[in-house]
Amino acid sequence: MNTKIVSFGEILLRLSKPDYQRLTQGHRMLANYGGSEANTAISLAYLGNNVEYVTRLPYSTMGEAALMHLREYGLNVNHVVRGGERLGTYYFEEAVAMRNSHVIYDRKNSSMYSLKRGMVEWDKVLADAAMFHCSGITCAISHDSMESTMDALKLAEEKGLTIVCDINYRKNLWGYGMQPHDVLYNMMQYSDVAFGDQNEWEVASGIKHIPFEAHDACYFIDRDAYHAYFRKMHSLFPKCKKMIMALRNQLASTHHTLTGVLYDAVTDSLYTTKIYDIQPIIDPMGVGDAFVAGYIHAYRKWTDNNQYCLDFALSASALKNTIPGDQNLVTEEEIITNLTSSGGRIQR
Repeated sequence: MNTKIVSFGEILLRLSKPDYQRLTQGHRMLANYGGSEANTAISLAYLGNNVEYVTRLPYSTMGEAALMHLREYGLNVNHVVRGGERLGTYYFEEAVAMRNSHVIYDRKNSSMYSLKRGMVEWDKVLADAAMFHCSGITCAISHDSMESTMDALKLAEEKGLTIVCDINYRKNLWGYGMQPHDVLYNMMQYSDVAFGDQNEWEVASGIKHIPFEAHDACYFIDRDAYHAYFRKMHSLFPKCKKMIMALRNQLASTHHTLTGVLYDAVTDSLYTTKIYDIQPIIDPMGVGDAFVAGYIHAYRKWTDNNQYCLDFALSASALKNTIPGDQNLVTEEEIITNLTSSGGRIQR
């Protein structure tokens, strides 16, 4: 039986200033790797899954460094395409007190930006795969990148793979003339499993989201409202069997509430879970990617247990808030322990 999960996207170099400095301050930069799809792939590999990551990297020292980072976490990189001018980057200014975080993308003319349709040999990549994971970010980078994603989705559907689409709307990336809603709506037609936060579901569907205003873990989730909402989603995305929404309320830079909702379209059932009241937030980047990876891992292992899959995914996402950098380096055991304890204990 095939077990390979294929993820497609751009790995990025993340640059930030230490000690909550603004990007205009200081003389030192901290470097990490990020990129939504890479974050998801690395988290899945860390959880012990068979993962192949497909991207395009330059023939340069920075390209080799990014490739080494992927290999370090056990990813299969056999079909990474080489070429192009540069590695994509982004600059991250951390939030503190009442000052919001700030992201500046520097992806134009990156190797992934200049990827041409047909460069990825999808027949070979997907030949022994069980699941394909992609996101709206890859569709936003360039027209060719979007078409490469659609080519992969069509072939994955033909081969009967389980397709996981992360809506991942980033308004500052869309610049090649197509409307985000139109592209994301099309991408979602292929999904068996779809994920997004409340705002991303609104962009993809055009239907206004339900506000999430939790100030603590006692907040009441209107199950009937979400059930009705996802019935509408299923009418728009009829292939999608599992629909997951992450709900986060950012009360302050270091204080968030976080939960999730899952809709099973086959049984017309809605699942909710606990609310995490997280304080302090160490690093909020990649929290959604951790949710996706946690869900994929759980779905592969406990497919029919919707409640447990949602609980596991949320626990993984909550833990990511405690880890510096973009990637969620936690084990299955740690995620399960977080499900059943209040945390903070010394593990001996």
